[in-house]
Amino acid sequence: MPELPEVEVVRRGLARWVSGRKVEAASVLHLRAVRRHLAGPEDFSGALKGAEIGEAHRRGKYLWLPLTEQHSLVAHLGMSGQLLVQPATAPAETHLRVRLTFADTAGTDLRFVDQRTFGGLSVHEVVPGAEDGLPAVLAHIARDPLDDAFDEDAFHGALRRKRTTIKRALLDQSLISGVGNIYADEALWRTRLHYERPTATMTRPRTAELVTHIRAVMGDALAAGGTSFDSLYVNVNGESGYFDRSLDAYGREDEPCRRCGTPIRRRPWMNRSSYFCPRCQPVPRTAS
Repeated sequence: MPELPEVEVVRRGLARWVSGRKVEAASVLHLRAVRRHLAGPEDFSGALKGAEIGEAHRRGKYLWLPLTEQHSLVAHLGMSGQLLVQPATAPAETHLRVRLTFADTAGTDLRFVDQRTFGGLSVHEVVPGAEDGLPAVLAHIARDPLDDAFDEDAFHGALRRKRTTIKRALLDQSLISGVGNIYADEALWRTRLHYERPTATMTRPRTAELVTHIRAVMGDALAAGGTSFDSLYVNVNGESGYFDRSLDAYGREDEPCRRCGTPIRRRPWMNRSSYFCPRCQPVPRTAS
């Protein structure tokens, strides 16, 4: 599933190619793509028709585009969702779900393509008075480490109170948003923390070090256009990222650790996998 850097790459593309344009029509080609818009596909299309799209925003892995002072268009990419800016004359993609046409002469559409249909688009009311058009349905999601308003002290306090393990905490979107399985493993490797480290044992300096590495790994991924393990994640121009070539832990089972040479191990974890160096990231006593 796309994580924060991948979604941020898409947000930047939307800001460049879509923000400020007026929607002429919104065509729903697959009902599942708008299932989160509870009023139905006709209401979804009506809410978009004639709306001028505002500046693209992101909270964690969610994107939104303000439409009016009261409503915003929310996008979640799910496992395979793609928001593509395509020439209006280009053939329809095999898994095209929603198409937005614009009332201008730019000659491009915004298309939501989703092979597995886990993602979707929906229109929601915004938080009253929110200058960025934050949809009320996203207000519970915590800020991410790249957000200027991210509060490290509050995050550390939440970690200590949570009484869980560090990787579980990193994937808890109510504590910190945008961190998924890949970047959690990468940040923990850089910080030399085992994924089962109890959060109650985290000191303020260790939390600060971890946040620094989360920001660094996400910044590196952004510079590389995100991480693409297959053709499903692309930016709005259909281009894949290449940060997977620089991963230090994730996906490197049995390959030598870039620090100490010890083979990287993989362990099943919450229906996923965790990758770590057994020497650099020893199992904590409380977890063993």
